Amino acid sequence: MTLTGKLFIAGERRDSENRFHAFDPSTDEAIPEPAFAIAGPRDIDDACAAAEAAFAVYSSLPLETRAQFLEAAADEIDALGEALTKRAHCETGLPEARLNGERGRTVGQLRLFAQIVRDGAWQGIRIDSADPVRTPPKPDLRLHKIPLGPVAVFGASNFPLAFSIAGGDTASALAAGCPVVAKGHPAHPGTSELVASAIMRAVEQTGLPQGVFSLLNGTSHELGTALVSDHRIQAVGFTGSRMGGEALMKVAASRKQPIPVYAEMSAINPVILLPAALASRGEKLAQDYVGSVTMGAGQFCTNPGLILAIRGEALDNFVAGVAAAIGQASPQVMLTQGIREQFDRGKANLIGSDSVALIGEGAPATNGCLASAAIYRTSAAEFVQNPLLGEENFGASSVIVECDDIDQLHGLLAEIEGQLTATLHMTEDDFVLAGKILPVLERKAGRIIANGWPTGVEVSHAMVHGGPYPATSDPKSTSVGTLAIERFLRPVCYQDFPAELLPEHLIGEGPNNTIRMIDGKWTM
Repeated sequence: MTLTGKLFIAGERRDSENRFHAFDPSTDEAIPEPAFAIAGPRDIDDACAAAEAAFAVYSSLPLETRAQFLEAAADEIDALGEALTKRAHCETGLPEARLNGERGRTVGQLRLFAQIVRDGAWQGIRIDSADPVRTPPKPDLRLHKIPLGPVAVFGASNFPLAFSIAGGDTASALAAGCPVVAKGHPAHPGTSELVASAIMRAVEQTGLPQGVFSLLNGTSHELGTALVSDHRIQAVGFTGSRMGGEALMKVAASRKQPIPVYAEMSAINPVILLPAALASRGEKLAQDYVGSVTMGAGQFCTNPGLILAIRGEALDNFVAGVAAAIGQASPQVMLTQGIREQFDRGKANLIGSDSVALIGEGAPATNGCLASAAIYRTSAAEFVQNPLLGEENFGASSVIVECDDIDQLHGLLAEIEGQLTATLHMTEDDFVLAGKILPVLERKAGRIIANGWPTGVEVSHAMVHGGPYPATSDPKSTSVGTLAIERFLRPVCYQDFPAELLPEHLIGEGPNNTIRMIDGKWTM
């Protein structure tokens, strides 16, 4: 497919006088063709109006039609193949093998949500039968969940496929029955156009209203603000910086009708190395830790930015292993010049602190958006005193914190902010200590990992990719896995309604194999 640089406004390819270029981060040079249109106020208004018009039709279609649309979108994206991989590589600098895997994850989650739509359990059907004899009489009550309405989805910089135009937010919103107005990330507009074209082909194949999906591009914060401010948008999906997420939350809260913003923002993902594990396999832990920190230039929201351990010979040996391993790390291309500059500022702030020691650094960066990994060491007392140490430095950077004893480690965990993940490395001899720490981790993180590393998120039914603020804006939700559909639904109860006016699945026995709670008992 030849890229045009045009917007997708409910099936219409639309140009603009104002345009911008993508950049190749490996050279930090503009990619000459094409220039990409910047959406203006009319484009935003038209996209939102089309989404609102499509909502009434799309949300009421048979579930099988919705499922077929998701599968068609997956097939079309998969069919882009090497062309999509090469364009994404050119715009992000991410390795082609990683991008091929990410394409597989993107289409896989679309197909998984198609299965969820067909299953129907997400509708949360509950029926309480009337009891006219009771005093007072008990009414007939029937509940199901309905889609919220049009959703604004913001593409993420670090996952140009799995968290972007057809990523988890889009897949779960469409599965819930919500049209999507997507704001493409300006770092990979060509990738976004390719994926958007695949979605629109799926829209046409399944005969859906064109307003089910639109793509807006631009480089300014004003575009995102205007999109979230539009009265027809009923929810927002966002993956990005804490500053960006908080800005959108303020816009959404200040509307005449406030709406939910499901923002994944900031985490340092603490990893606790308990004594017996550290003593028995410290060398391997050091190698695996550096591998996790440097994976993908550290540009993962689950990057292990914090190690906690009790001081002693085992920790000293671990630190020596880390220093040796990090020294072998080659510089890697970061996604954008701005991200690399912010990362370098974060490293400079850390090394500029008297309380922080540089353990080791990767080979020096030379040009473009290349950046060198770095790992630091400090004490628990200094960590508590210096708020900078608890902030995310997006990239291959991490801090090792020495604690005097398990009580100090426990107290430090109680003070840190909400996290996406927390990890315990332990042996059976550490189980008593782990049991003491686990309750505080449950309050701090959405996913707790045993003897692994947080980088890598399985797309499945039981996955939680969320956590207490500021990891996310809503600790009750997840942006990965099938539970993500819940973000874009709300319950509606019908009291004493005539059967002729009720949705089909709330009448009688309902469709075959639909899970329902009837008078307090789950049944099919």
